[in-house]
Amino acid sequence: MNIKPMVRNNICINSHPAGCAKTVKNCIDYTVKNLSGGKPGPDAGKAAPQGAPRLALVIGCSTGYGLSSRIAAAFGYGAATVGVSFEKAGSPTKPGTPGWYNNLAFDREAKKAGLASLTLDGDAFSDDMKEKTVKAIRELAAGAGLEPKVDLVIYSLASPVRTDPVDGTLYRSVIKPIGQRYSGLTVDMMSGKFGAASAEPASEEEIVHTIKVMGGEDWERWMAALDKAGTLAPKVKTVAYTYLGPEFSWPIYKNGTIGRAKEDLERAAKAIGKTLESRGGAAWVSVNKALVTRASAVIPIIPLYVSTLFKVMKEKGLHEDCIEQIIRLYKERLYAEGAALDPARVPVDEAGRIRIDDREMREDVQKETAKRMESITEENIHEKTDIAGFKHDFLEAHGFDVAGVDYEADVDPSGIPA
Repeated sequence: MNIKPMVRNNICINSHPAGCAKTVKNCIDYTVKNLSGGKPGPDAGKAAPQGAPRLALVIGCSTGYGLSSRIAAAFGYGAATVGVSFEKAGSPTKPGTPGWYNNLAFDREAKKAGLASLTLDGDAFSDDMKEKTVKAIRELAAGAGLEPKVDLVIYSLASPVRTDPVDGTLYRSVIKPIGQRYSGLTVDMMSGKFGAASAEPASEEEIVHTIKVMGGEDWERWMAALDKAGTLAPKVKTVAYTYLGPEFSWPIYKNGTIGRAKEDLERAAKAIGKTLESRGGAAWVSVNKALVTRASAVIPIIPLYVSTLFKVMKEKGLHEDCIEQIIRLYKERLYAEGAALDPARVPVDEAGRIRIDDREMREDVQKETAKRMESITEENIHEKTDIAGFKHDFLEAHGFDVAGVDYEADVDPSGIPA
């Protein structure tokens, strides 16, 4: 099958197995070079700083920050990893989701490098998946000669729906403002054409639903289940990811339904951290930089802001993609000298959050980005912004526009090429 990208209204509805595999390999190569000091596989663990992870669990491991977190732990520090995600498999006649190909590629590369890994596919919100994960941790640890206790738990789920495992209620999240209607400019990344986007204010029910799906309740349930099963290391670290962004985006983001959910995520971090503190563990929310994701491409104003931000940050030599962000999170925050053994030495802001968006939120970066956004038109968008880079990152997240991949070749969508 010859697979070309199918994009409708900034949503890509297919993916390319060879492109996804190549992207994962590129991230692994970058990690080996920049985190493990060029030492691949188990040798990375021998060279890792004291306190670095040996057995990591990544909940939401298949794309974005979750995938990068797993790659960095495994290929940067030699950690055995268990990953959990919910993806759609490819078939001989239809491509699977990007995350499904990413998981296949990760497990293949881990095996080649001599790294222990297990990937579970299913509903991470369910109690059944939590039980299966505990079994997987024990199985993987036994095979790798490790104690069956995870010392790093990354919570990076991105799902539009969640079924409550207690009462079976189905909750659906929404991206809406709260209190008043929101209108903003958006841009079609494929054509560079502007358009108006608007969203009606969320109802109280929609706010509750979004918090239930994207808040911290499930993170707390995961940590409780792992603790009850005896599979948490004494000094376990756990991190969930969030985003704040510039003030002009707050009506649709920080002060909207997503923001309410992220507030609950921060509440959960404090609650989890309190339970872990006595044993030497800790929990954080990490505020990360704006990146192109499958979700961010459809939020009003965000594509225009991100493409302008990319232009400014690249000119200043500050731009980072997903894997670069996570490597800095590990090297300069979680496992920095001293911090790896003492969570109190992990740098945080006044709210106790790790800030990896520090470069994005620099005053000079924000000032220049806002200035350029005021003068962008369809005629100068390619000059004033990095819309081309935004488009590339979006396509790359689905396995397209990846250097070194022959997109004219026939591929079997039921797996990844050897």
